[in-house]
Parts: sequence; structure tokens; C-alpha cells
Amino acid sequence: MKKIAFFDIDGTITSEKDGRIPESVINAVRQARENGNLMFINTGRVLSYLEPRFREMGFNGFVCGCGTNIYAEENGEITELLHAVQTHEMAVKIFTQARKFRCDLLFEQKHRLCFDPVHPVITKEARKMHDEFISLGMDLKCDIESQDFIFDKFVIWFENSDDIAEFCKVSDEYFDCIDRGGKFREFVPAGFSKASGIEFLLERYGLSKEDAYAFGDSNNDLPMLSYVPHSVAMGNAKPQSLFELVSYVTDKASEDGIEKALRHFKFIE
Repeated sequence: MKKIAFFDIDGTITSEKDGRIPESVINAVRQARENGNLMFINTGRVLSYLEPRFREMGFNGFVCGCGTNIYAEENGEITELLHAVQTHEMAVKIFTQARKFRCDLLFEQKHRLCFDPVHPVITKEARKMHDEFISLGMDLKCDIESQDFIFDKFVIWFENSDDIAEFCKVSDEYFDCIDRGGKFREFVPAGFSKASGIEFLLERYGLSKEDAYAFGDSNNDLPMLSYVPHSVAMGNAKPQSLFELVSYVTDKASEDGIEKALRHFKFIE
């Protein structure tokens, strides 16, 4: 019977030690697909941050931006099936509020990532990510005040806890806030999540929840882990309380956890 599997990226298909993709993951994903199963990345990353190394692994498609942008292979080509876009007017609401409290703001689009150019990045965490994007050759400069500017989702870093509470007075009406730990928050349009991405593809392929499996390692994965009956936490998952919320705990990503879980659930022999 055909099954469909959804995988987070960081700490799930990549090693929690060094960010590399274990060879066992690539082989297992390709073998599972050869066995007639559907294999999808399901990530908070937008398409512009989905590096070629992930696109070339052999997946059937990608659920990007927490369900706001979905791609699948159809007739031999990767095709966009869904893209939910936020308006320029919404962008203005967000960057106006973020500037009041000096939050580091990153807008995410399927074609690019954009830091607010008005203020320099001030938090250590945001600077680290900024530098990582630059190392990948990304151009982070754009005019977010242009009437043509739109976005899919956004993230912020903040220095004071009171600031995030004030910021959310504007965002809460339109976005779900995901606590990524520390002083980092991810904002996804209301109604979209990694779970909504799964629901969309189950309907498209005529499959049921019983056919669906989800693999993750953090609270960011909870929507999809709680949506399907077959949920897998990596051995390196944080917080460890995640272990109590899933149906199966596999080994760490760096210790062939994906391959072992796919064998356990009969995706591969």
C-alpha cells in the first residue's frame, strides 16, 4: 500500500552535529520512493532557502514556508500547486510595528529573503543567520517599502520580552506565532502550517491520514507530528518532551535515524 512521508530539514534529514546530509538518508529516501511511496520535505524554509542539495535528494516535492507554498512532481516536472502571498499593505503593518520595538525583521518570499534595511541587525542570532545567508550567495537587500513588495511569512528576533508582547498586538490577528526558542519567533499566516500542507497533499493524492507519516525534531514540527497517526521524533529532538507526543522515537539524525525509521515502518527493506 502506498504511503506518504513528510520530513523536516534541520536536525531531521541533516545531522544535528554538522548540518550535513547523511548518505543513508539519501539512499533511504530514494529507495522508499522506488518502492512506490511518496516522499516530501515539509519545512518552515521558503523555497529561496531550500538549497540545491535538498532539491536534488530525490523527493517527490516540497511543502515550503509552513504550508504556504507547495510543490510536487507531476508529469516529470516539479510544479507549484499552492502559493499563499501576503500583501504589501500587510508588510507595512509588520515592519512599522517591528521598527517601533527595534526587532530584527526578516521577510521570507519564495524567491528571496529580505531583512529590514532601515536598521542594522542588532541581535547576535539574527547576525549569525544574516551571515549564513550571505555565505550562500543570497542578496538580502530589497526595498520592503516598495508598493510591489509582498511576502509569504516572516521571522523576528528581539531583545526584550515586553517588546514581543507589544509586537504581537498587531500580528496576532493575522499570524500564528511559533516559539523557536530563545528570542526568536516565526510568524505564519493563520490557517497555514506544516499540517495544512499535509492535508492539501493527502486530498490531492486521495490518501488518508492513516497513510501519512511525519518526521521532525522540534516544536516547530508539532503541527504535523500531531496531525498524523504515525509521527516520528529524531533521537536528537529538543525539547525531549517531544518524545512523549509521538508514536515512535528513532535514533539521532547523525546515527542513521531516518533510515532506521523507514525500515521500521516498512518503507524500505
